[in-house]
Amino acid sequence: MSETTLTRPVGIDELRRAWHALQEGQFRTRPPQPTQRPSTGGSEAPTSPWRPNEPVLPVIGCVGQAGATTTAVALATVVGAARVLECCTATSSGLTAAPTAELGRSEHNWVVGRRERVWLARTSEVLLDPSETPLPDASPAGTELTVLDVGWDLGQVLAGDSWLRDQVTAAPTVIAVTTPTIPGLRRLELALTMLTPARVVVALIGSHPRRWPRQVTASLGPLTANALKANLLVDLPSDKGLALRGLDSSPLPTSLLKAAENLLQQAAAGDQHQKGQHE
Repeated sequence: MSETTLTRPVGIDELRRAWHALQEGQFRTRPPQPTQRPSTGGSEAPTSPWRPNEPVLPVIGCVGQAGATTTAVALATVVGAARVLECCTATSSGLTAAPTAELGRSEHNWVVGRRERVWLARTSEVLLDPSETPLPDASPAGTELTVLDVGWDLGQVLAGDSWLRDQVTAAPTVIAVTTPTIPGLRRLELALTMLTPARVVVALIGSHPRRWPRQVTASLGPLTANALKANLLVDLPSDKGLALRGLDSSPLPTSLLKAAENLLQQAAAGDQHQKGQHE
């Protein structure tokens, strides 16, 4: 005969106290990390605790499974001496099968691997929000570019306080990856609104705008339409093999690398434009 366990009713006040405790981090499995940006006490912009020697190019996925991680790896592959930092929680990683060699955990607890000349680093723990993303380790000697695979919702990144937010807001150019669908373009328009006045180059995974269905073209927002007129939308081909197996240690398709080179040239043009404005 089974026993029946009686549970007492939970009052509204107790639920409210539990919710506030959860919001304050009292139920975390590890102590909350201290804030990563020191308070300045004035009107000066806070200084990021991470100051890389090489340029940093953030890559943001506007919708889930848009291909942001694959785009980030393609950009780093085109550069050669580069690294990719995948900043999402460990359970959302798209880099797990991408390295050709695993090198273990780093000083700051990143899981590090190699893929030819490209260094790959992914977070090793389950993270609750962008502020828990660990600081990057020092880049390997000769690194010419760090590609940030942001991996979090853009609104969540910008609303918080982290080195990741500092890098996204300070970057002269940001790559926004989306799909040529009505939801994908809607989220792209929102991202362009949040990233203004940063220069955004859009990577479209799929067909060229000339081949879009009429309903998709009609869904273009004003900022997306302006980016299209300014040739800031670069179409990257979709690959059936990548779509089937995901990003693994196999070489990336040549067509994707050529498109990534064009994307990188657009981003570099934006960097030069920003430098010229400040000289």
